Amino acid sequence: MMLNADEQSMLEGKHGKACQKAMELLLRYGEALGAERFVDTTNIAGVPASANKFLKDYYSEYYTAGRDEYDVIFSFFDLDSDELVEVPKITTNGCHLQGGIDPENWEILGATPETLRLSQASEAYAREHGVKILKTCTPYLAGNVPKHGEHCAWMESSAVVYCNSVLGARTNTEGRESTSAAMLTGKIPDFGFHRDENRFGTHLIKVEVEVSSIMDWGMLGYFTGERVLEHIPVLTGNYHNADLLRHKHFGAAAASSGGVEMYHMVGVTPEAGTLEAAFGPRRPAEVFSYGAVERRQTWDNLNANARTTEVDFVMLGCPHYSLEQIEEVVSLLDGKKVSENCRLWIFTSRLVRTMADQKGYTQAIRDAGGVLLTDTCSAIGQTIPKGTRVAALDSAKQTHYLPAFMGIEAWFGSTRDCVNAALSGRWNGARP
Repeated sequence: MMLNADEQSMLEGKHGKACQKAMELLLRYGEALGAERFVDTTNIAGVPASANKFLKDYYSEYYTAGRDEYDVIFSFFDLDSDELVEVPKITTNGCHLQGGIDPENWEILGATPETLRLSQASEAYAREHGVKILKTCTPYLAGNVPKHGEHCAWMESSAVVYCNSVLGARTNTEGRESTSAAMLTGKIPDFGFHRDENRFGTHLIKVEVEVSSIMDWGMLGYFTGERVLEHIPVLTGNYHNADLLRHKHFGAAAASSGGVEMYHMVGVTPEAGTLEAAFGPRRPAEVFSYGAVERRQTWDNLNANARTTEVDFVMLGCPHYSLEQIEEVVSLLDGKKVSENCRLWIFTSRLVRTMADQKGYTQAIRDAGGVLLTDTCSAIGQTIPKGTRVAALDSAKQTHYLPAFMGIEAWFGSTRDCVNAALSGRWNGARP
């Protein structure tokens, strides 16, 4: 790779040992990817120094008197360093994405006191090093909204696809190591979606049936990911109400079923003013239609493992719920009580939870027998109520992952379907 004077200086250790190790990691990473240079980034979203019992025990032999155990984890795990280094404050705008447990409701999630201690200590370490603690998979709902064209280094598939597609910023799906290194250097390899030529569409999706509700958008996203896999779909046709929430569910579903990191919607997303602009010099490799038959098939695919109509768990908030979605749930609950045979968990970010507290939504959910949780979700935390056999979900992404992770049945439907299931303990969602 070609390094500028600043990057060469970092590599030579003139900015400190930790920065040198970070640059060594990024250099190996960039060369493996075939990148020729770095781009500057000041917007990084990762999980720096996150600890669990396995990591703490694995690196325990390196702990020395007077040295922070999280320097050890950051050095050897985040930076893949061959020596223990003292980690300075980050030099960029870095934020911490979701974790494993809710610090206020950890017992509900089945966490241990030791897990809570490790989580809080690693969070304190990140904060002391200048990292903003957002603890969410939707950083754009918690204050981190990069501008169009900005080079970012983000983890989390649903955040990445939203960043590229809806905001028009630029990021690949990064990992813990590259984001931690970028927080110290402000550099990321110039490859993939950072480059103009890699952002044009590859496949065309013609939407022939009306797509308007959040559930509709989630199913369209799931269909799109199944068809195009990791490529870049361009959508035209009969989609409506293209707001933040619908893009959130579309992108998360497409990223789950197929690994989509960027999409275009003609006349909607910023790099698709026209069909020609979306494809640029490319021609569609394949053309797919999404009609009534495909919509029913997608619903069937999402509900393929669901058989039992008795529901004992309803999980909402994947990706993390917005304030508007929490308000909708409160309205649907309407003072009623969750069935004694069911549990209702709703996940959001700390920022949105604070706003929900102020509006009385958190208490209303609690009064109904549910709970509003932060920082994680059932898939990330791999936690569900004890004895759960059948879940109801309004997220195509969560429906894709949770049955595989936890060995349960899962129904996919609208938010109304799910709230009704929580109130009655039964699934009554209709096939579209």
